[in-house]
Amino acid sequence: MENKIIPYGRQDITEEDIKVVIETLKSDFLTQGPNIKEFEDKFAKSVDAKYAVAVNNATAGLHIAVMALGLEAGDRVITTPITFAASANCARFVGAEVWFADIDRDTYLLSLEKTRALIESKPKGFFKGIIPVDFAGLPVNLEKFKELADEHGLWILEDACHAPGGYFIDSKKQKQFCGNGVYADAAVFSFHPVKHIACGEGGMITTNSEIVYKKLMLLRSHGITKENMSENHGGWFYEMQTLGFNYRITDFQAALGISQLSRNEQGVKVRNEISERYKKAFSGKLKFQALPENYLNAHHLFVIEVEDRKGLYDYLHQNKIYAQIHYIPVHQLPYYKEIGYNTDTDLSKSEDYYSKCISLPMYPTLSIEEQEFVIDKVISFL
Repeated sequence: MENKIIPYGRQDITEEDIKVVIETLKSDFLTQGPNIKEFEDKFAKSVDAKYAVAVNNATAGLHIAVMALGLEAGDRVITTPITFAASANCARFVGAEVWFADIDRDTYLLSLEKTRALIESKPKGFFKGIIPVDFAGLPVNLEKFKELADEHGLWILEDACHAPGGYFIDSKKQKQFCGNGVYADAAVFSFHPVKHIACGEGGMITTNSEIVYKKLMLLRSHGITKENMSENHGGWFYEMQTLGFNYRITDFQAALGISQLSRNEQGVKVRNEISERYKKAFSGKLKFQALPENYLNAHHLFVIEVEDRKGLYDYLHQNKIYAQIHYIPVHQLPYYKEIGYNTDTDLSKSEDYYSKCISLPMYPTLSIEEQEFVIDKVISFL
């Protein structure tokens, strides 16, 4: 174990994955072919959503999702500081302002109470939407956020990039999968290699709104459609109805995604087994993300908190355990510090979390022996 590299995340590419990609590379379609629709349909079914739109990466998905929800220059949205920058950047892409609300110190998720306080500190209509993040794989209680959003006329875009397969049980005792569209207007998932479903790059947007779905389909592909083609038109006919983008995913990426998706349920199960071993080893010794009752954490990450975070980070790296930090609070990044809109808002819980957080290896192919080595090194450092 001493000479083995253990990253914080790792893709699992099987022989079946390779086979389906090769078959697609030998087929008639490398892009804009049948695999994309199949991937979309199977993904939508896996999270209980009506519609899914595959894109070339999750950042592109966030971008056209806010556009489809009507976000424009000068509008304002609220998100969490504890996320990757793309959760906020998507609003900036259209010229909207990004305001931050603090996190819950135990779950690390966007605080409902802090979000409410920020909304109610401004005139009605000041904000247009909320972008909560299912951080580390733990679902946000969107039922409660939906009540707040409806009260103030806001839409919700769920950043579910960490959480395919995660769910919570709502007040009606119904299982609500991340991205199912029951309480959020749309959701976005990531297929980056360290995520649950690896496509190299890629993303998926889910929604239950036919209106939002049709806008997403236009925006994904240059704003172009053939839907108004009549018998008087030739097969070459198309219309560009709006200014869109080339955010399409390829067929060989979609083929890989279909194969990876088929293993995600089992992968989430294994991630939770890994989580339980970490919790058993660290219980009473250090803090880790809380798991509310009736929630399933999909566990993209397993985060612990330590006082000497830099010391532990360096110690683990010296032992070839490549732990990572998730994330530098977005409001502290130079770009957002320069344009900060709510610099007077108390974000101390996010900042305190960041000063102590470190993500340990978490992926389904992590062996028990490797995990025990990680645990031993963490405890020996403590």
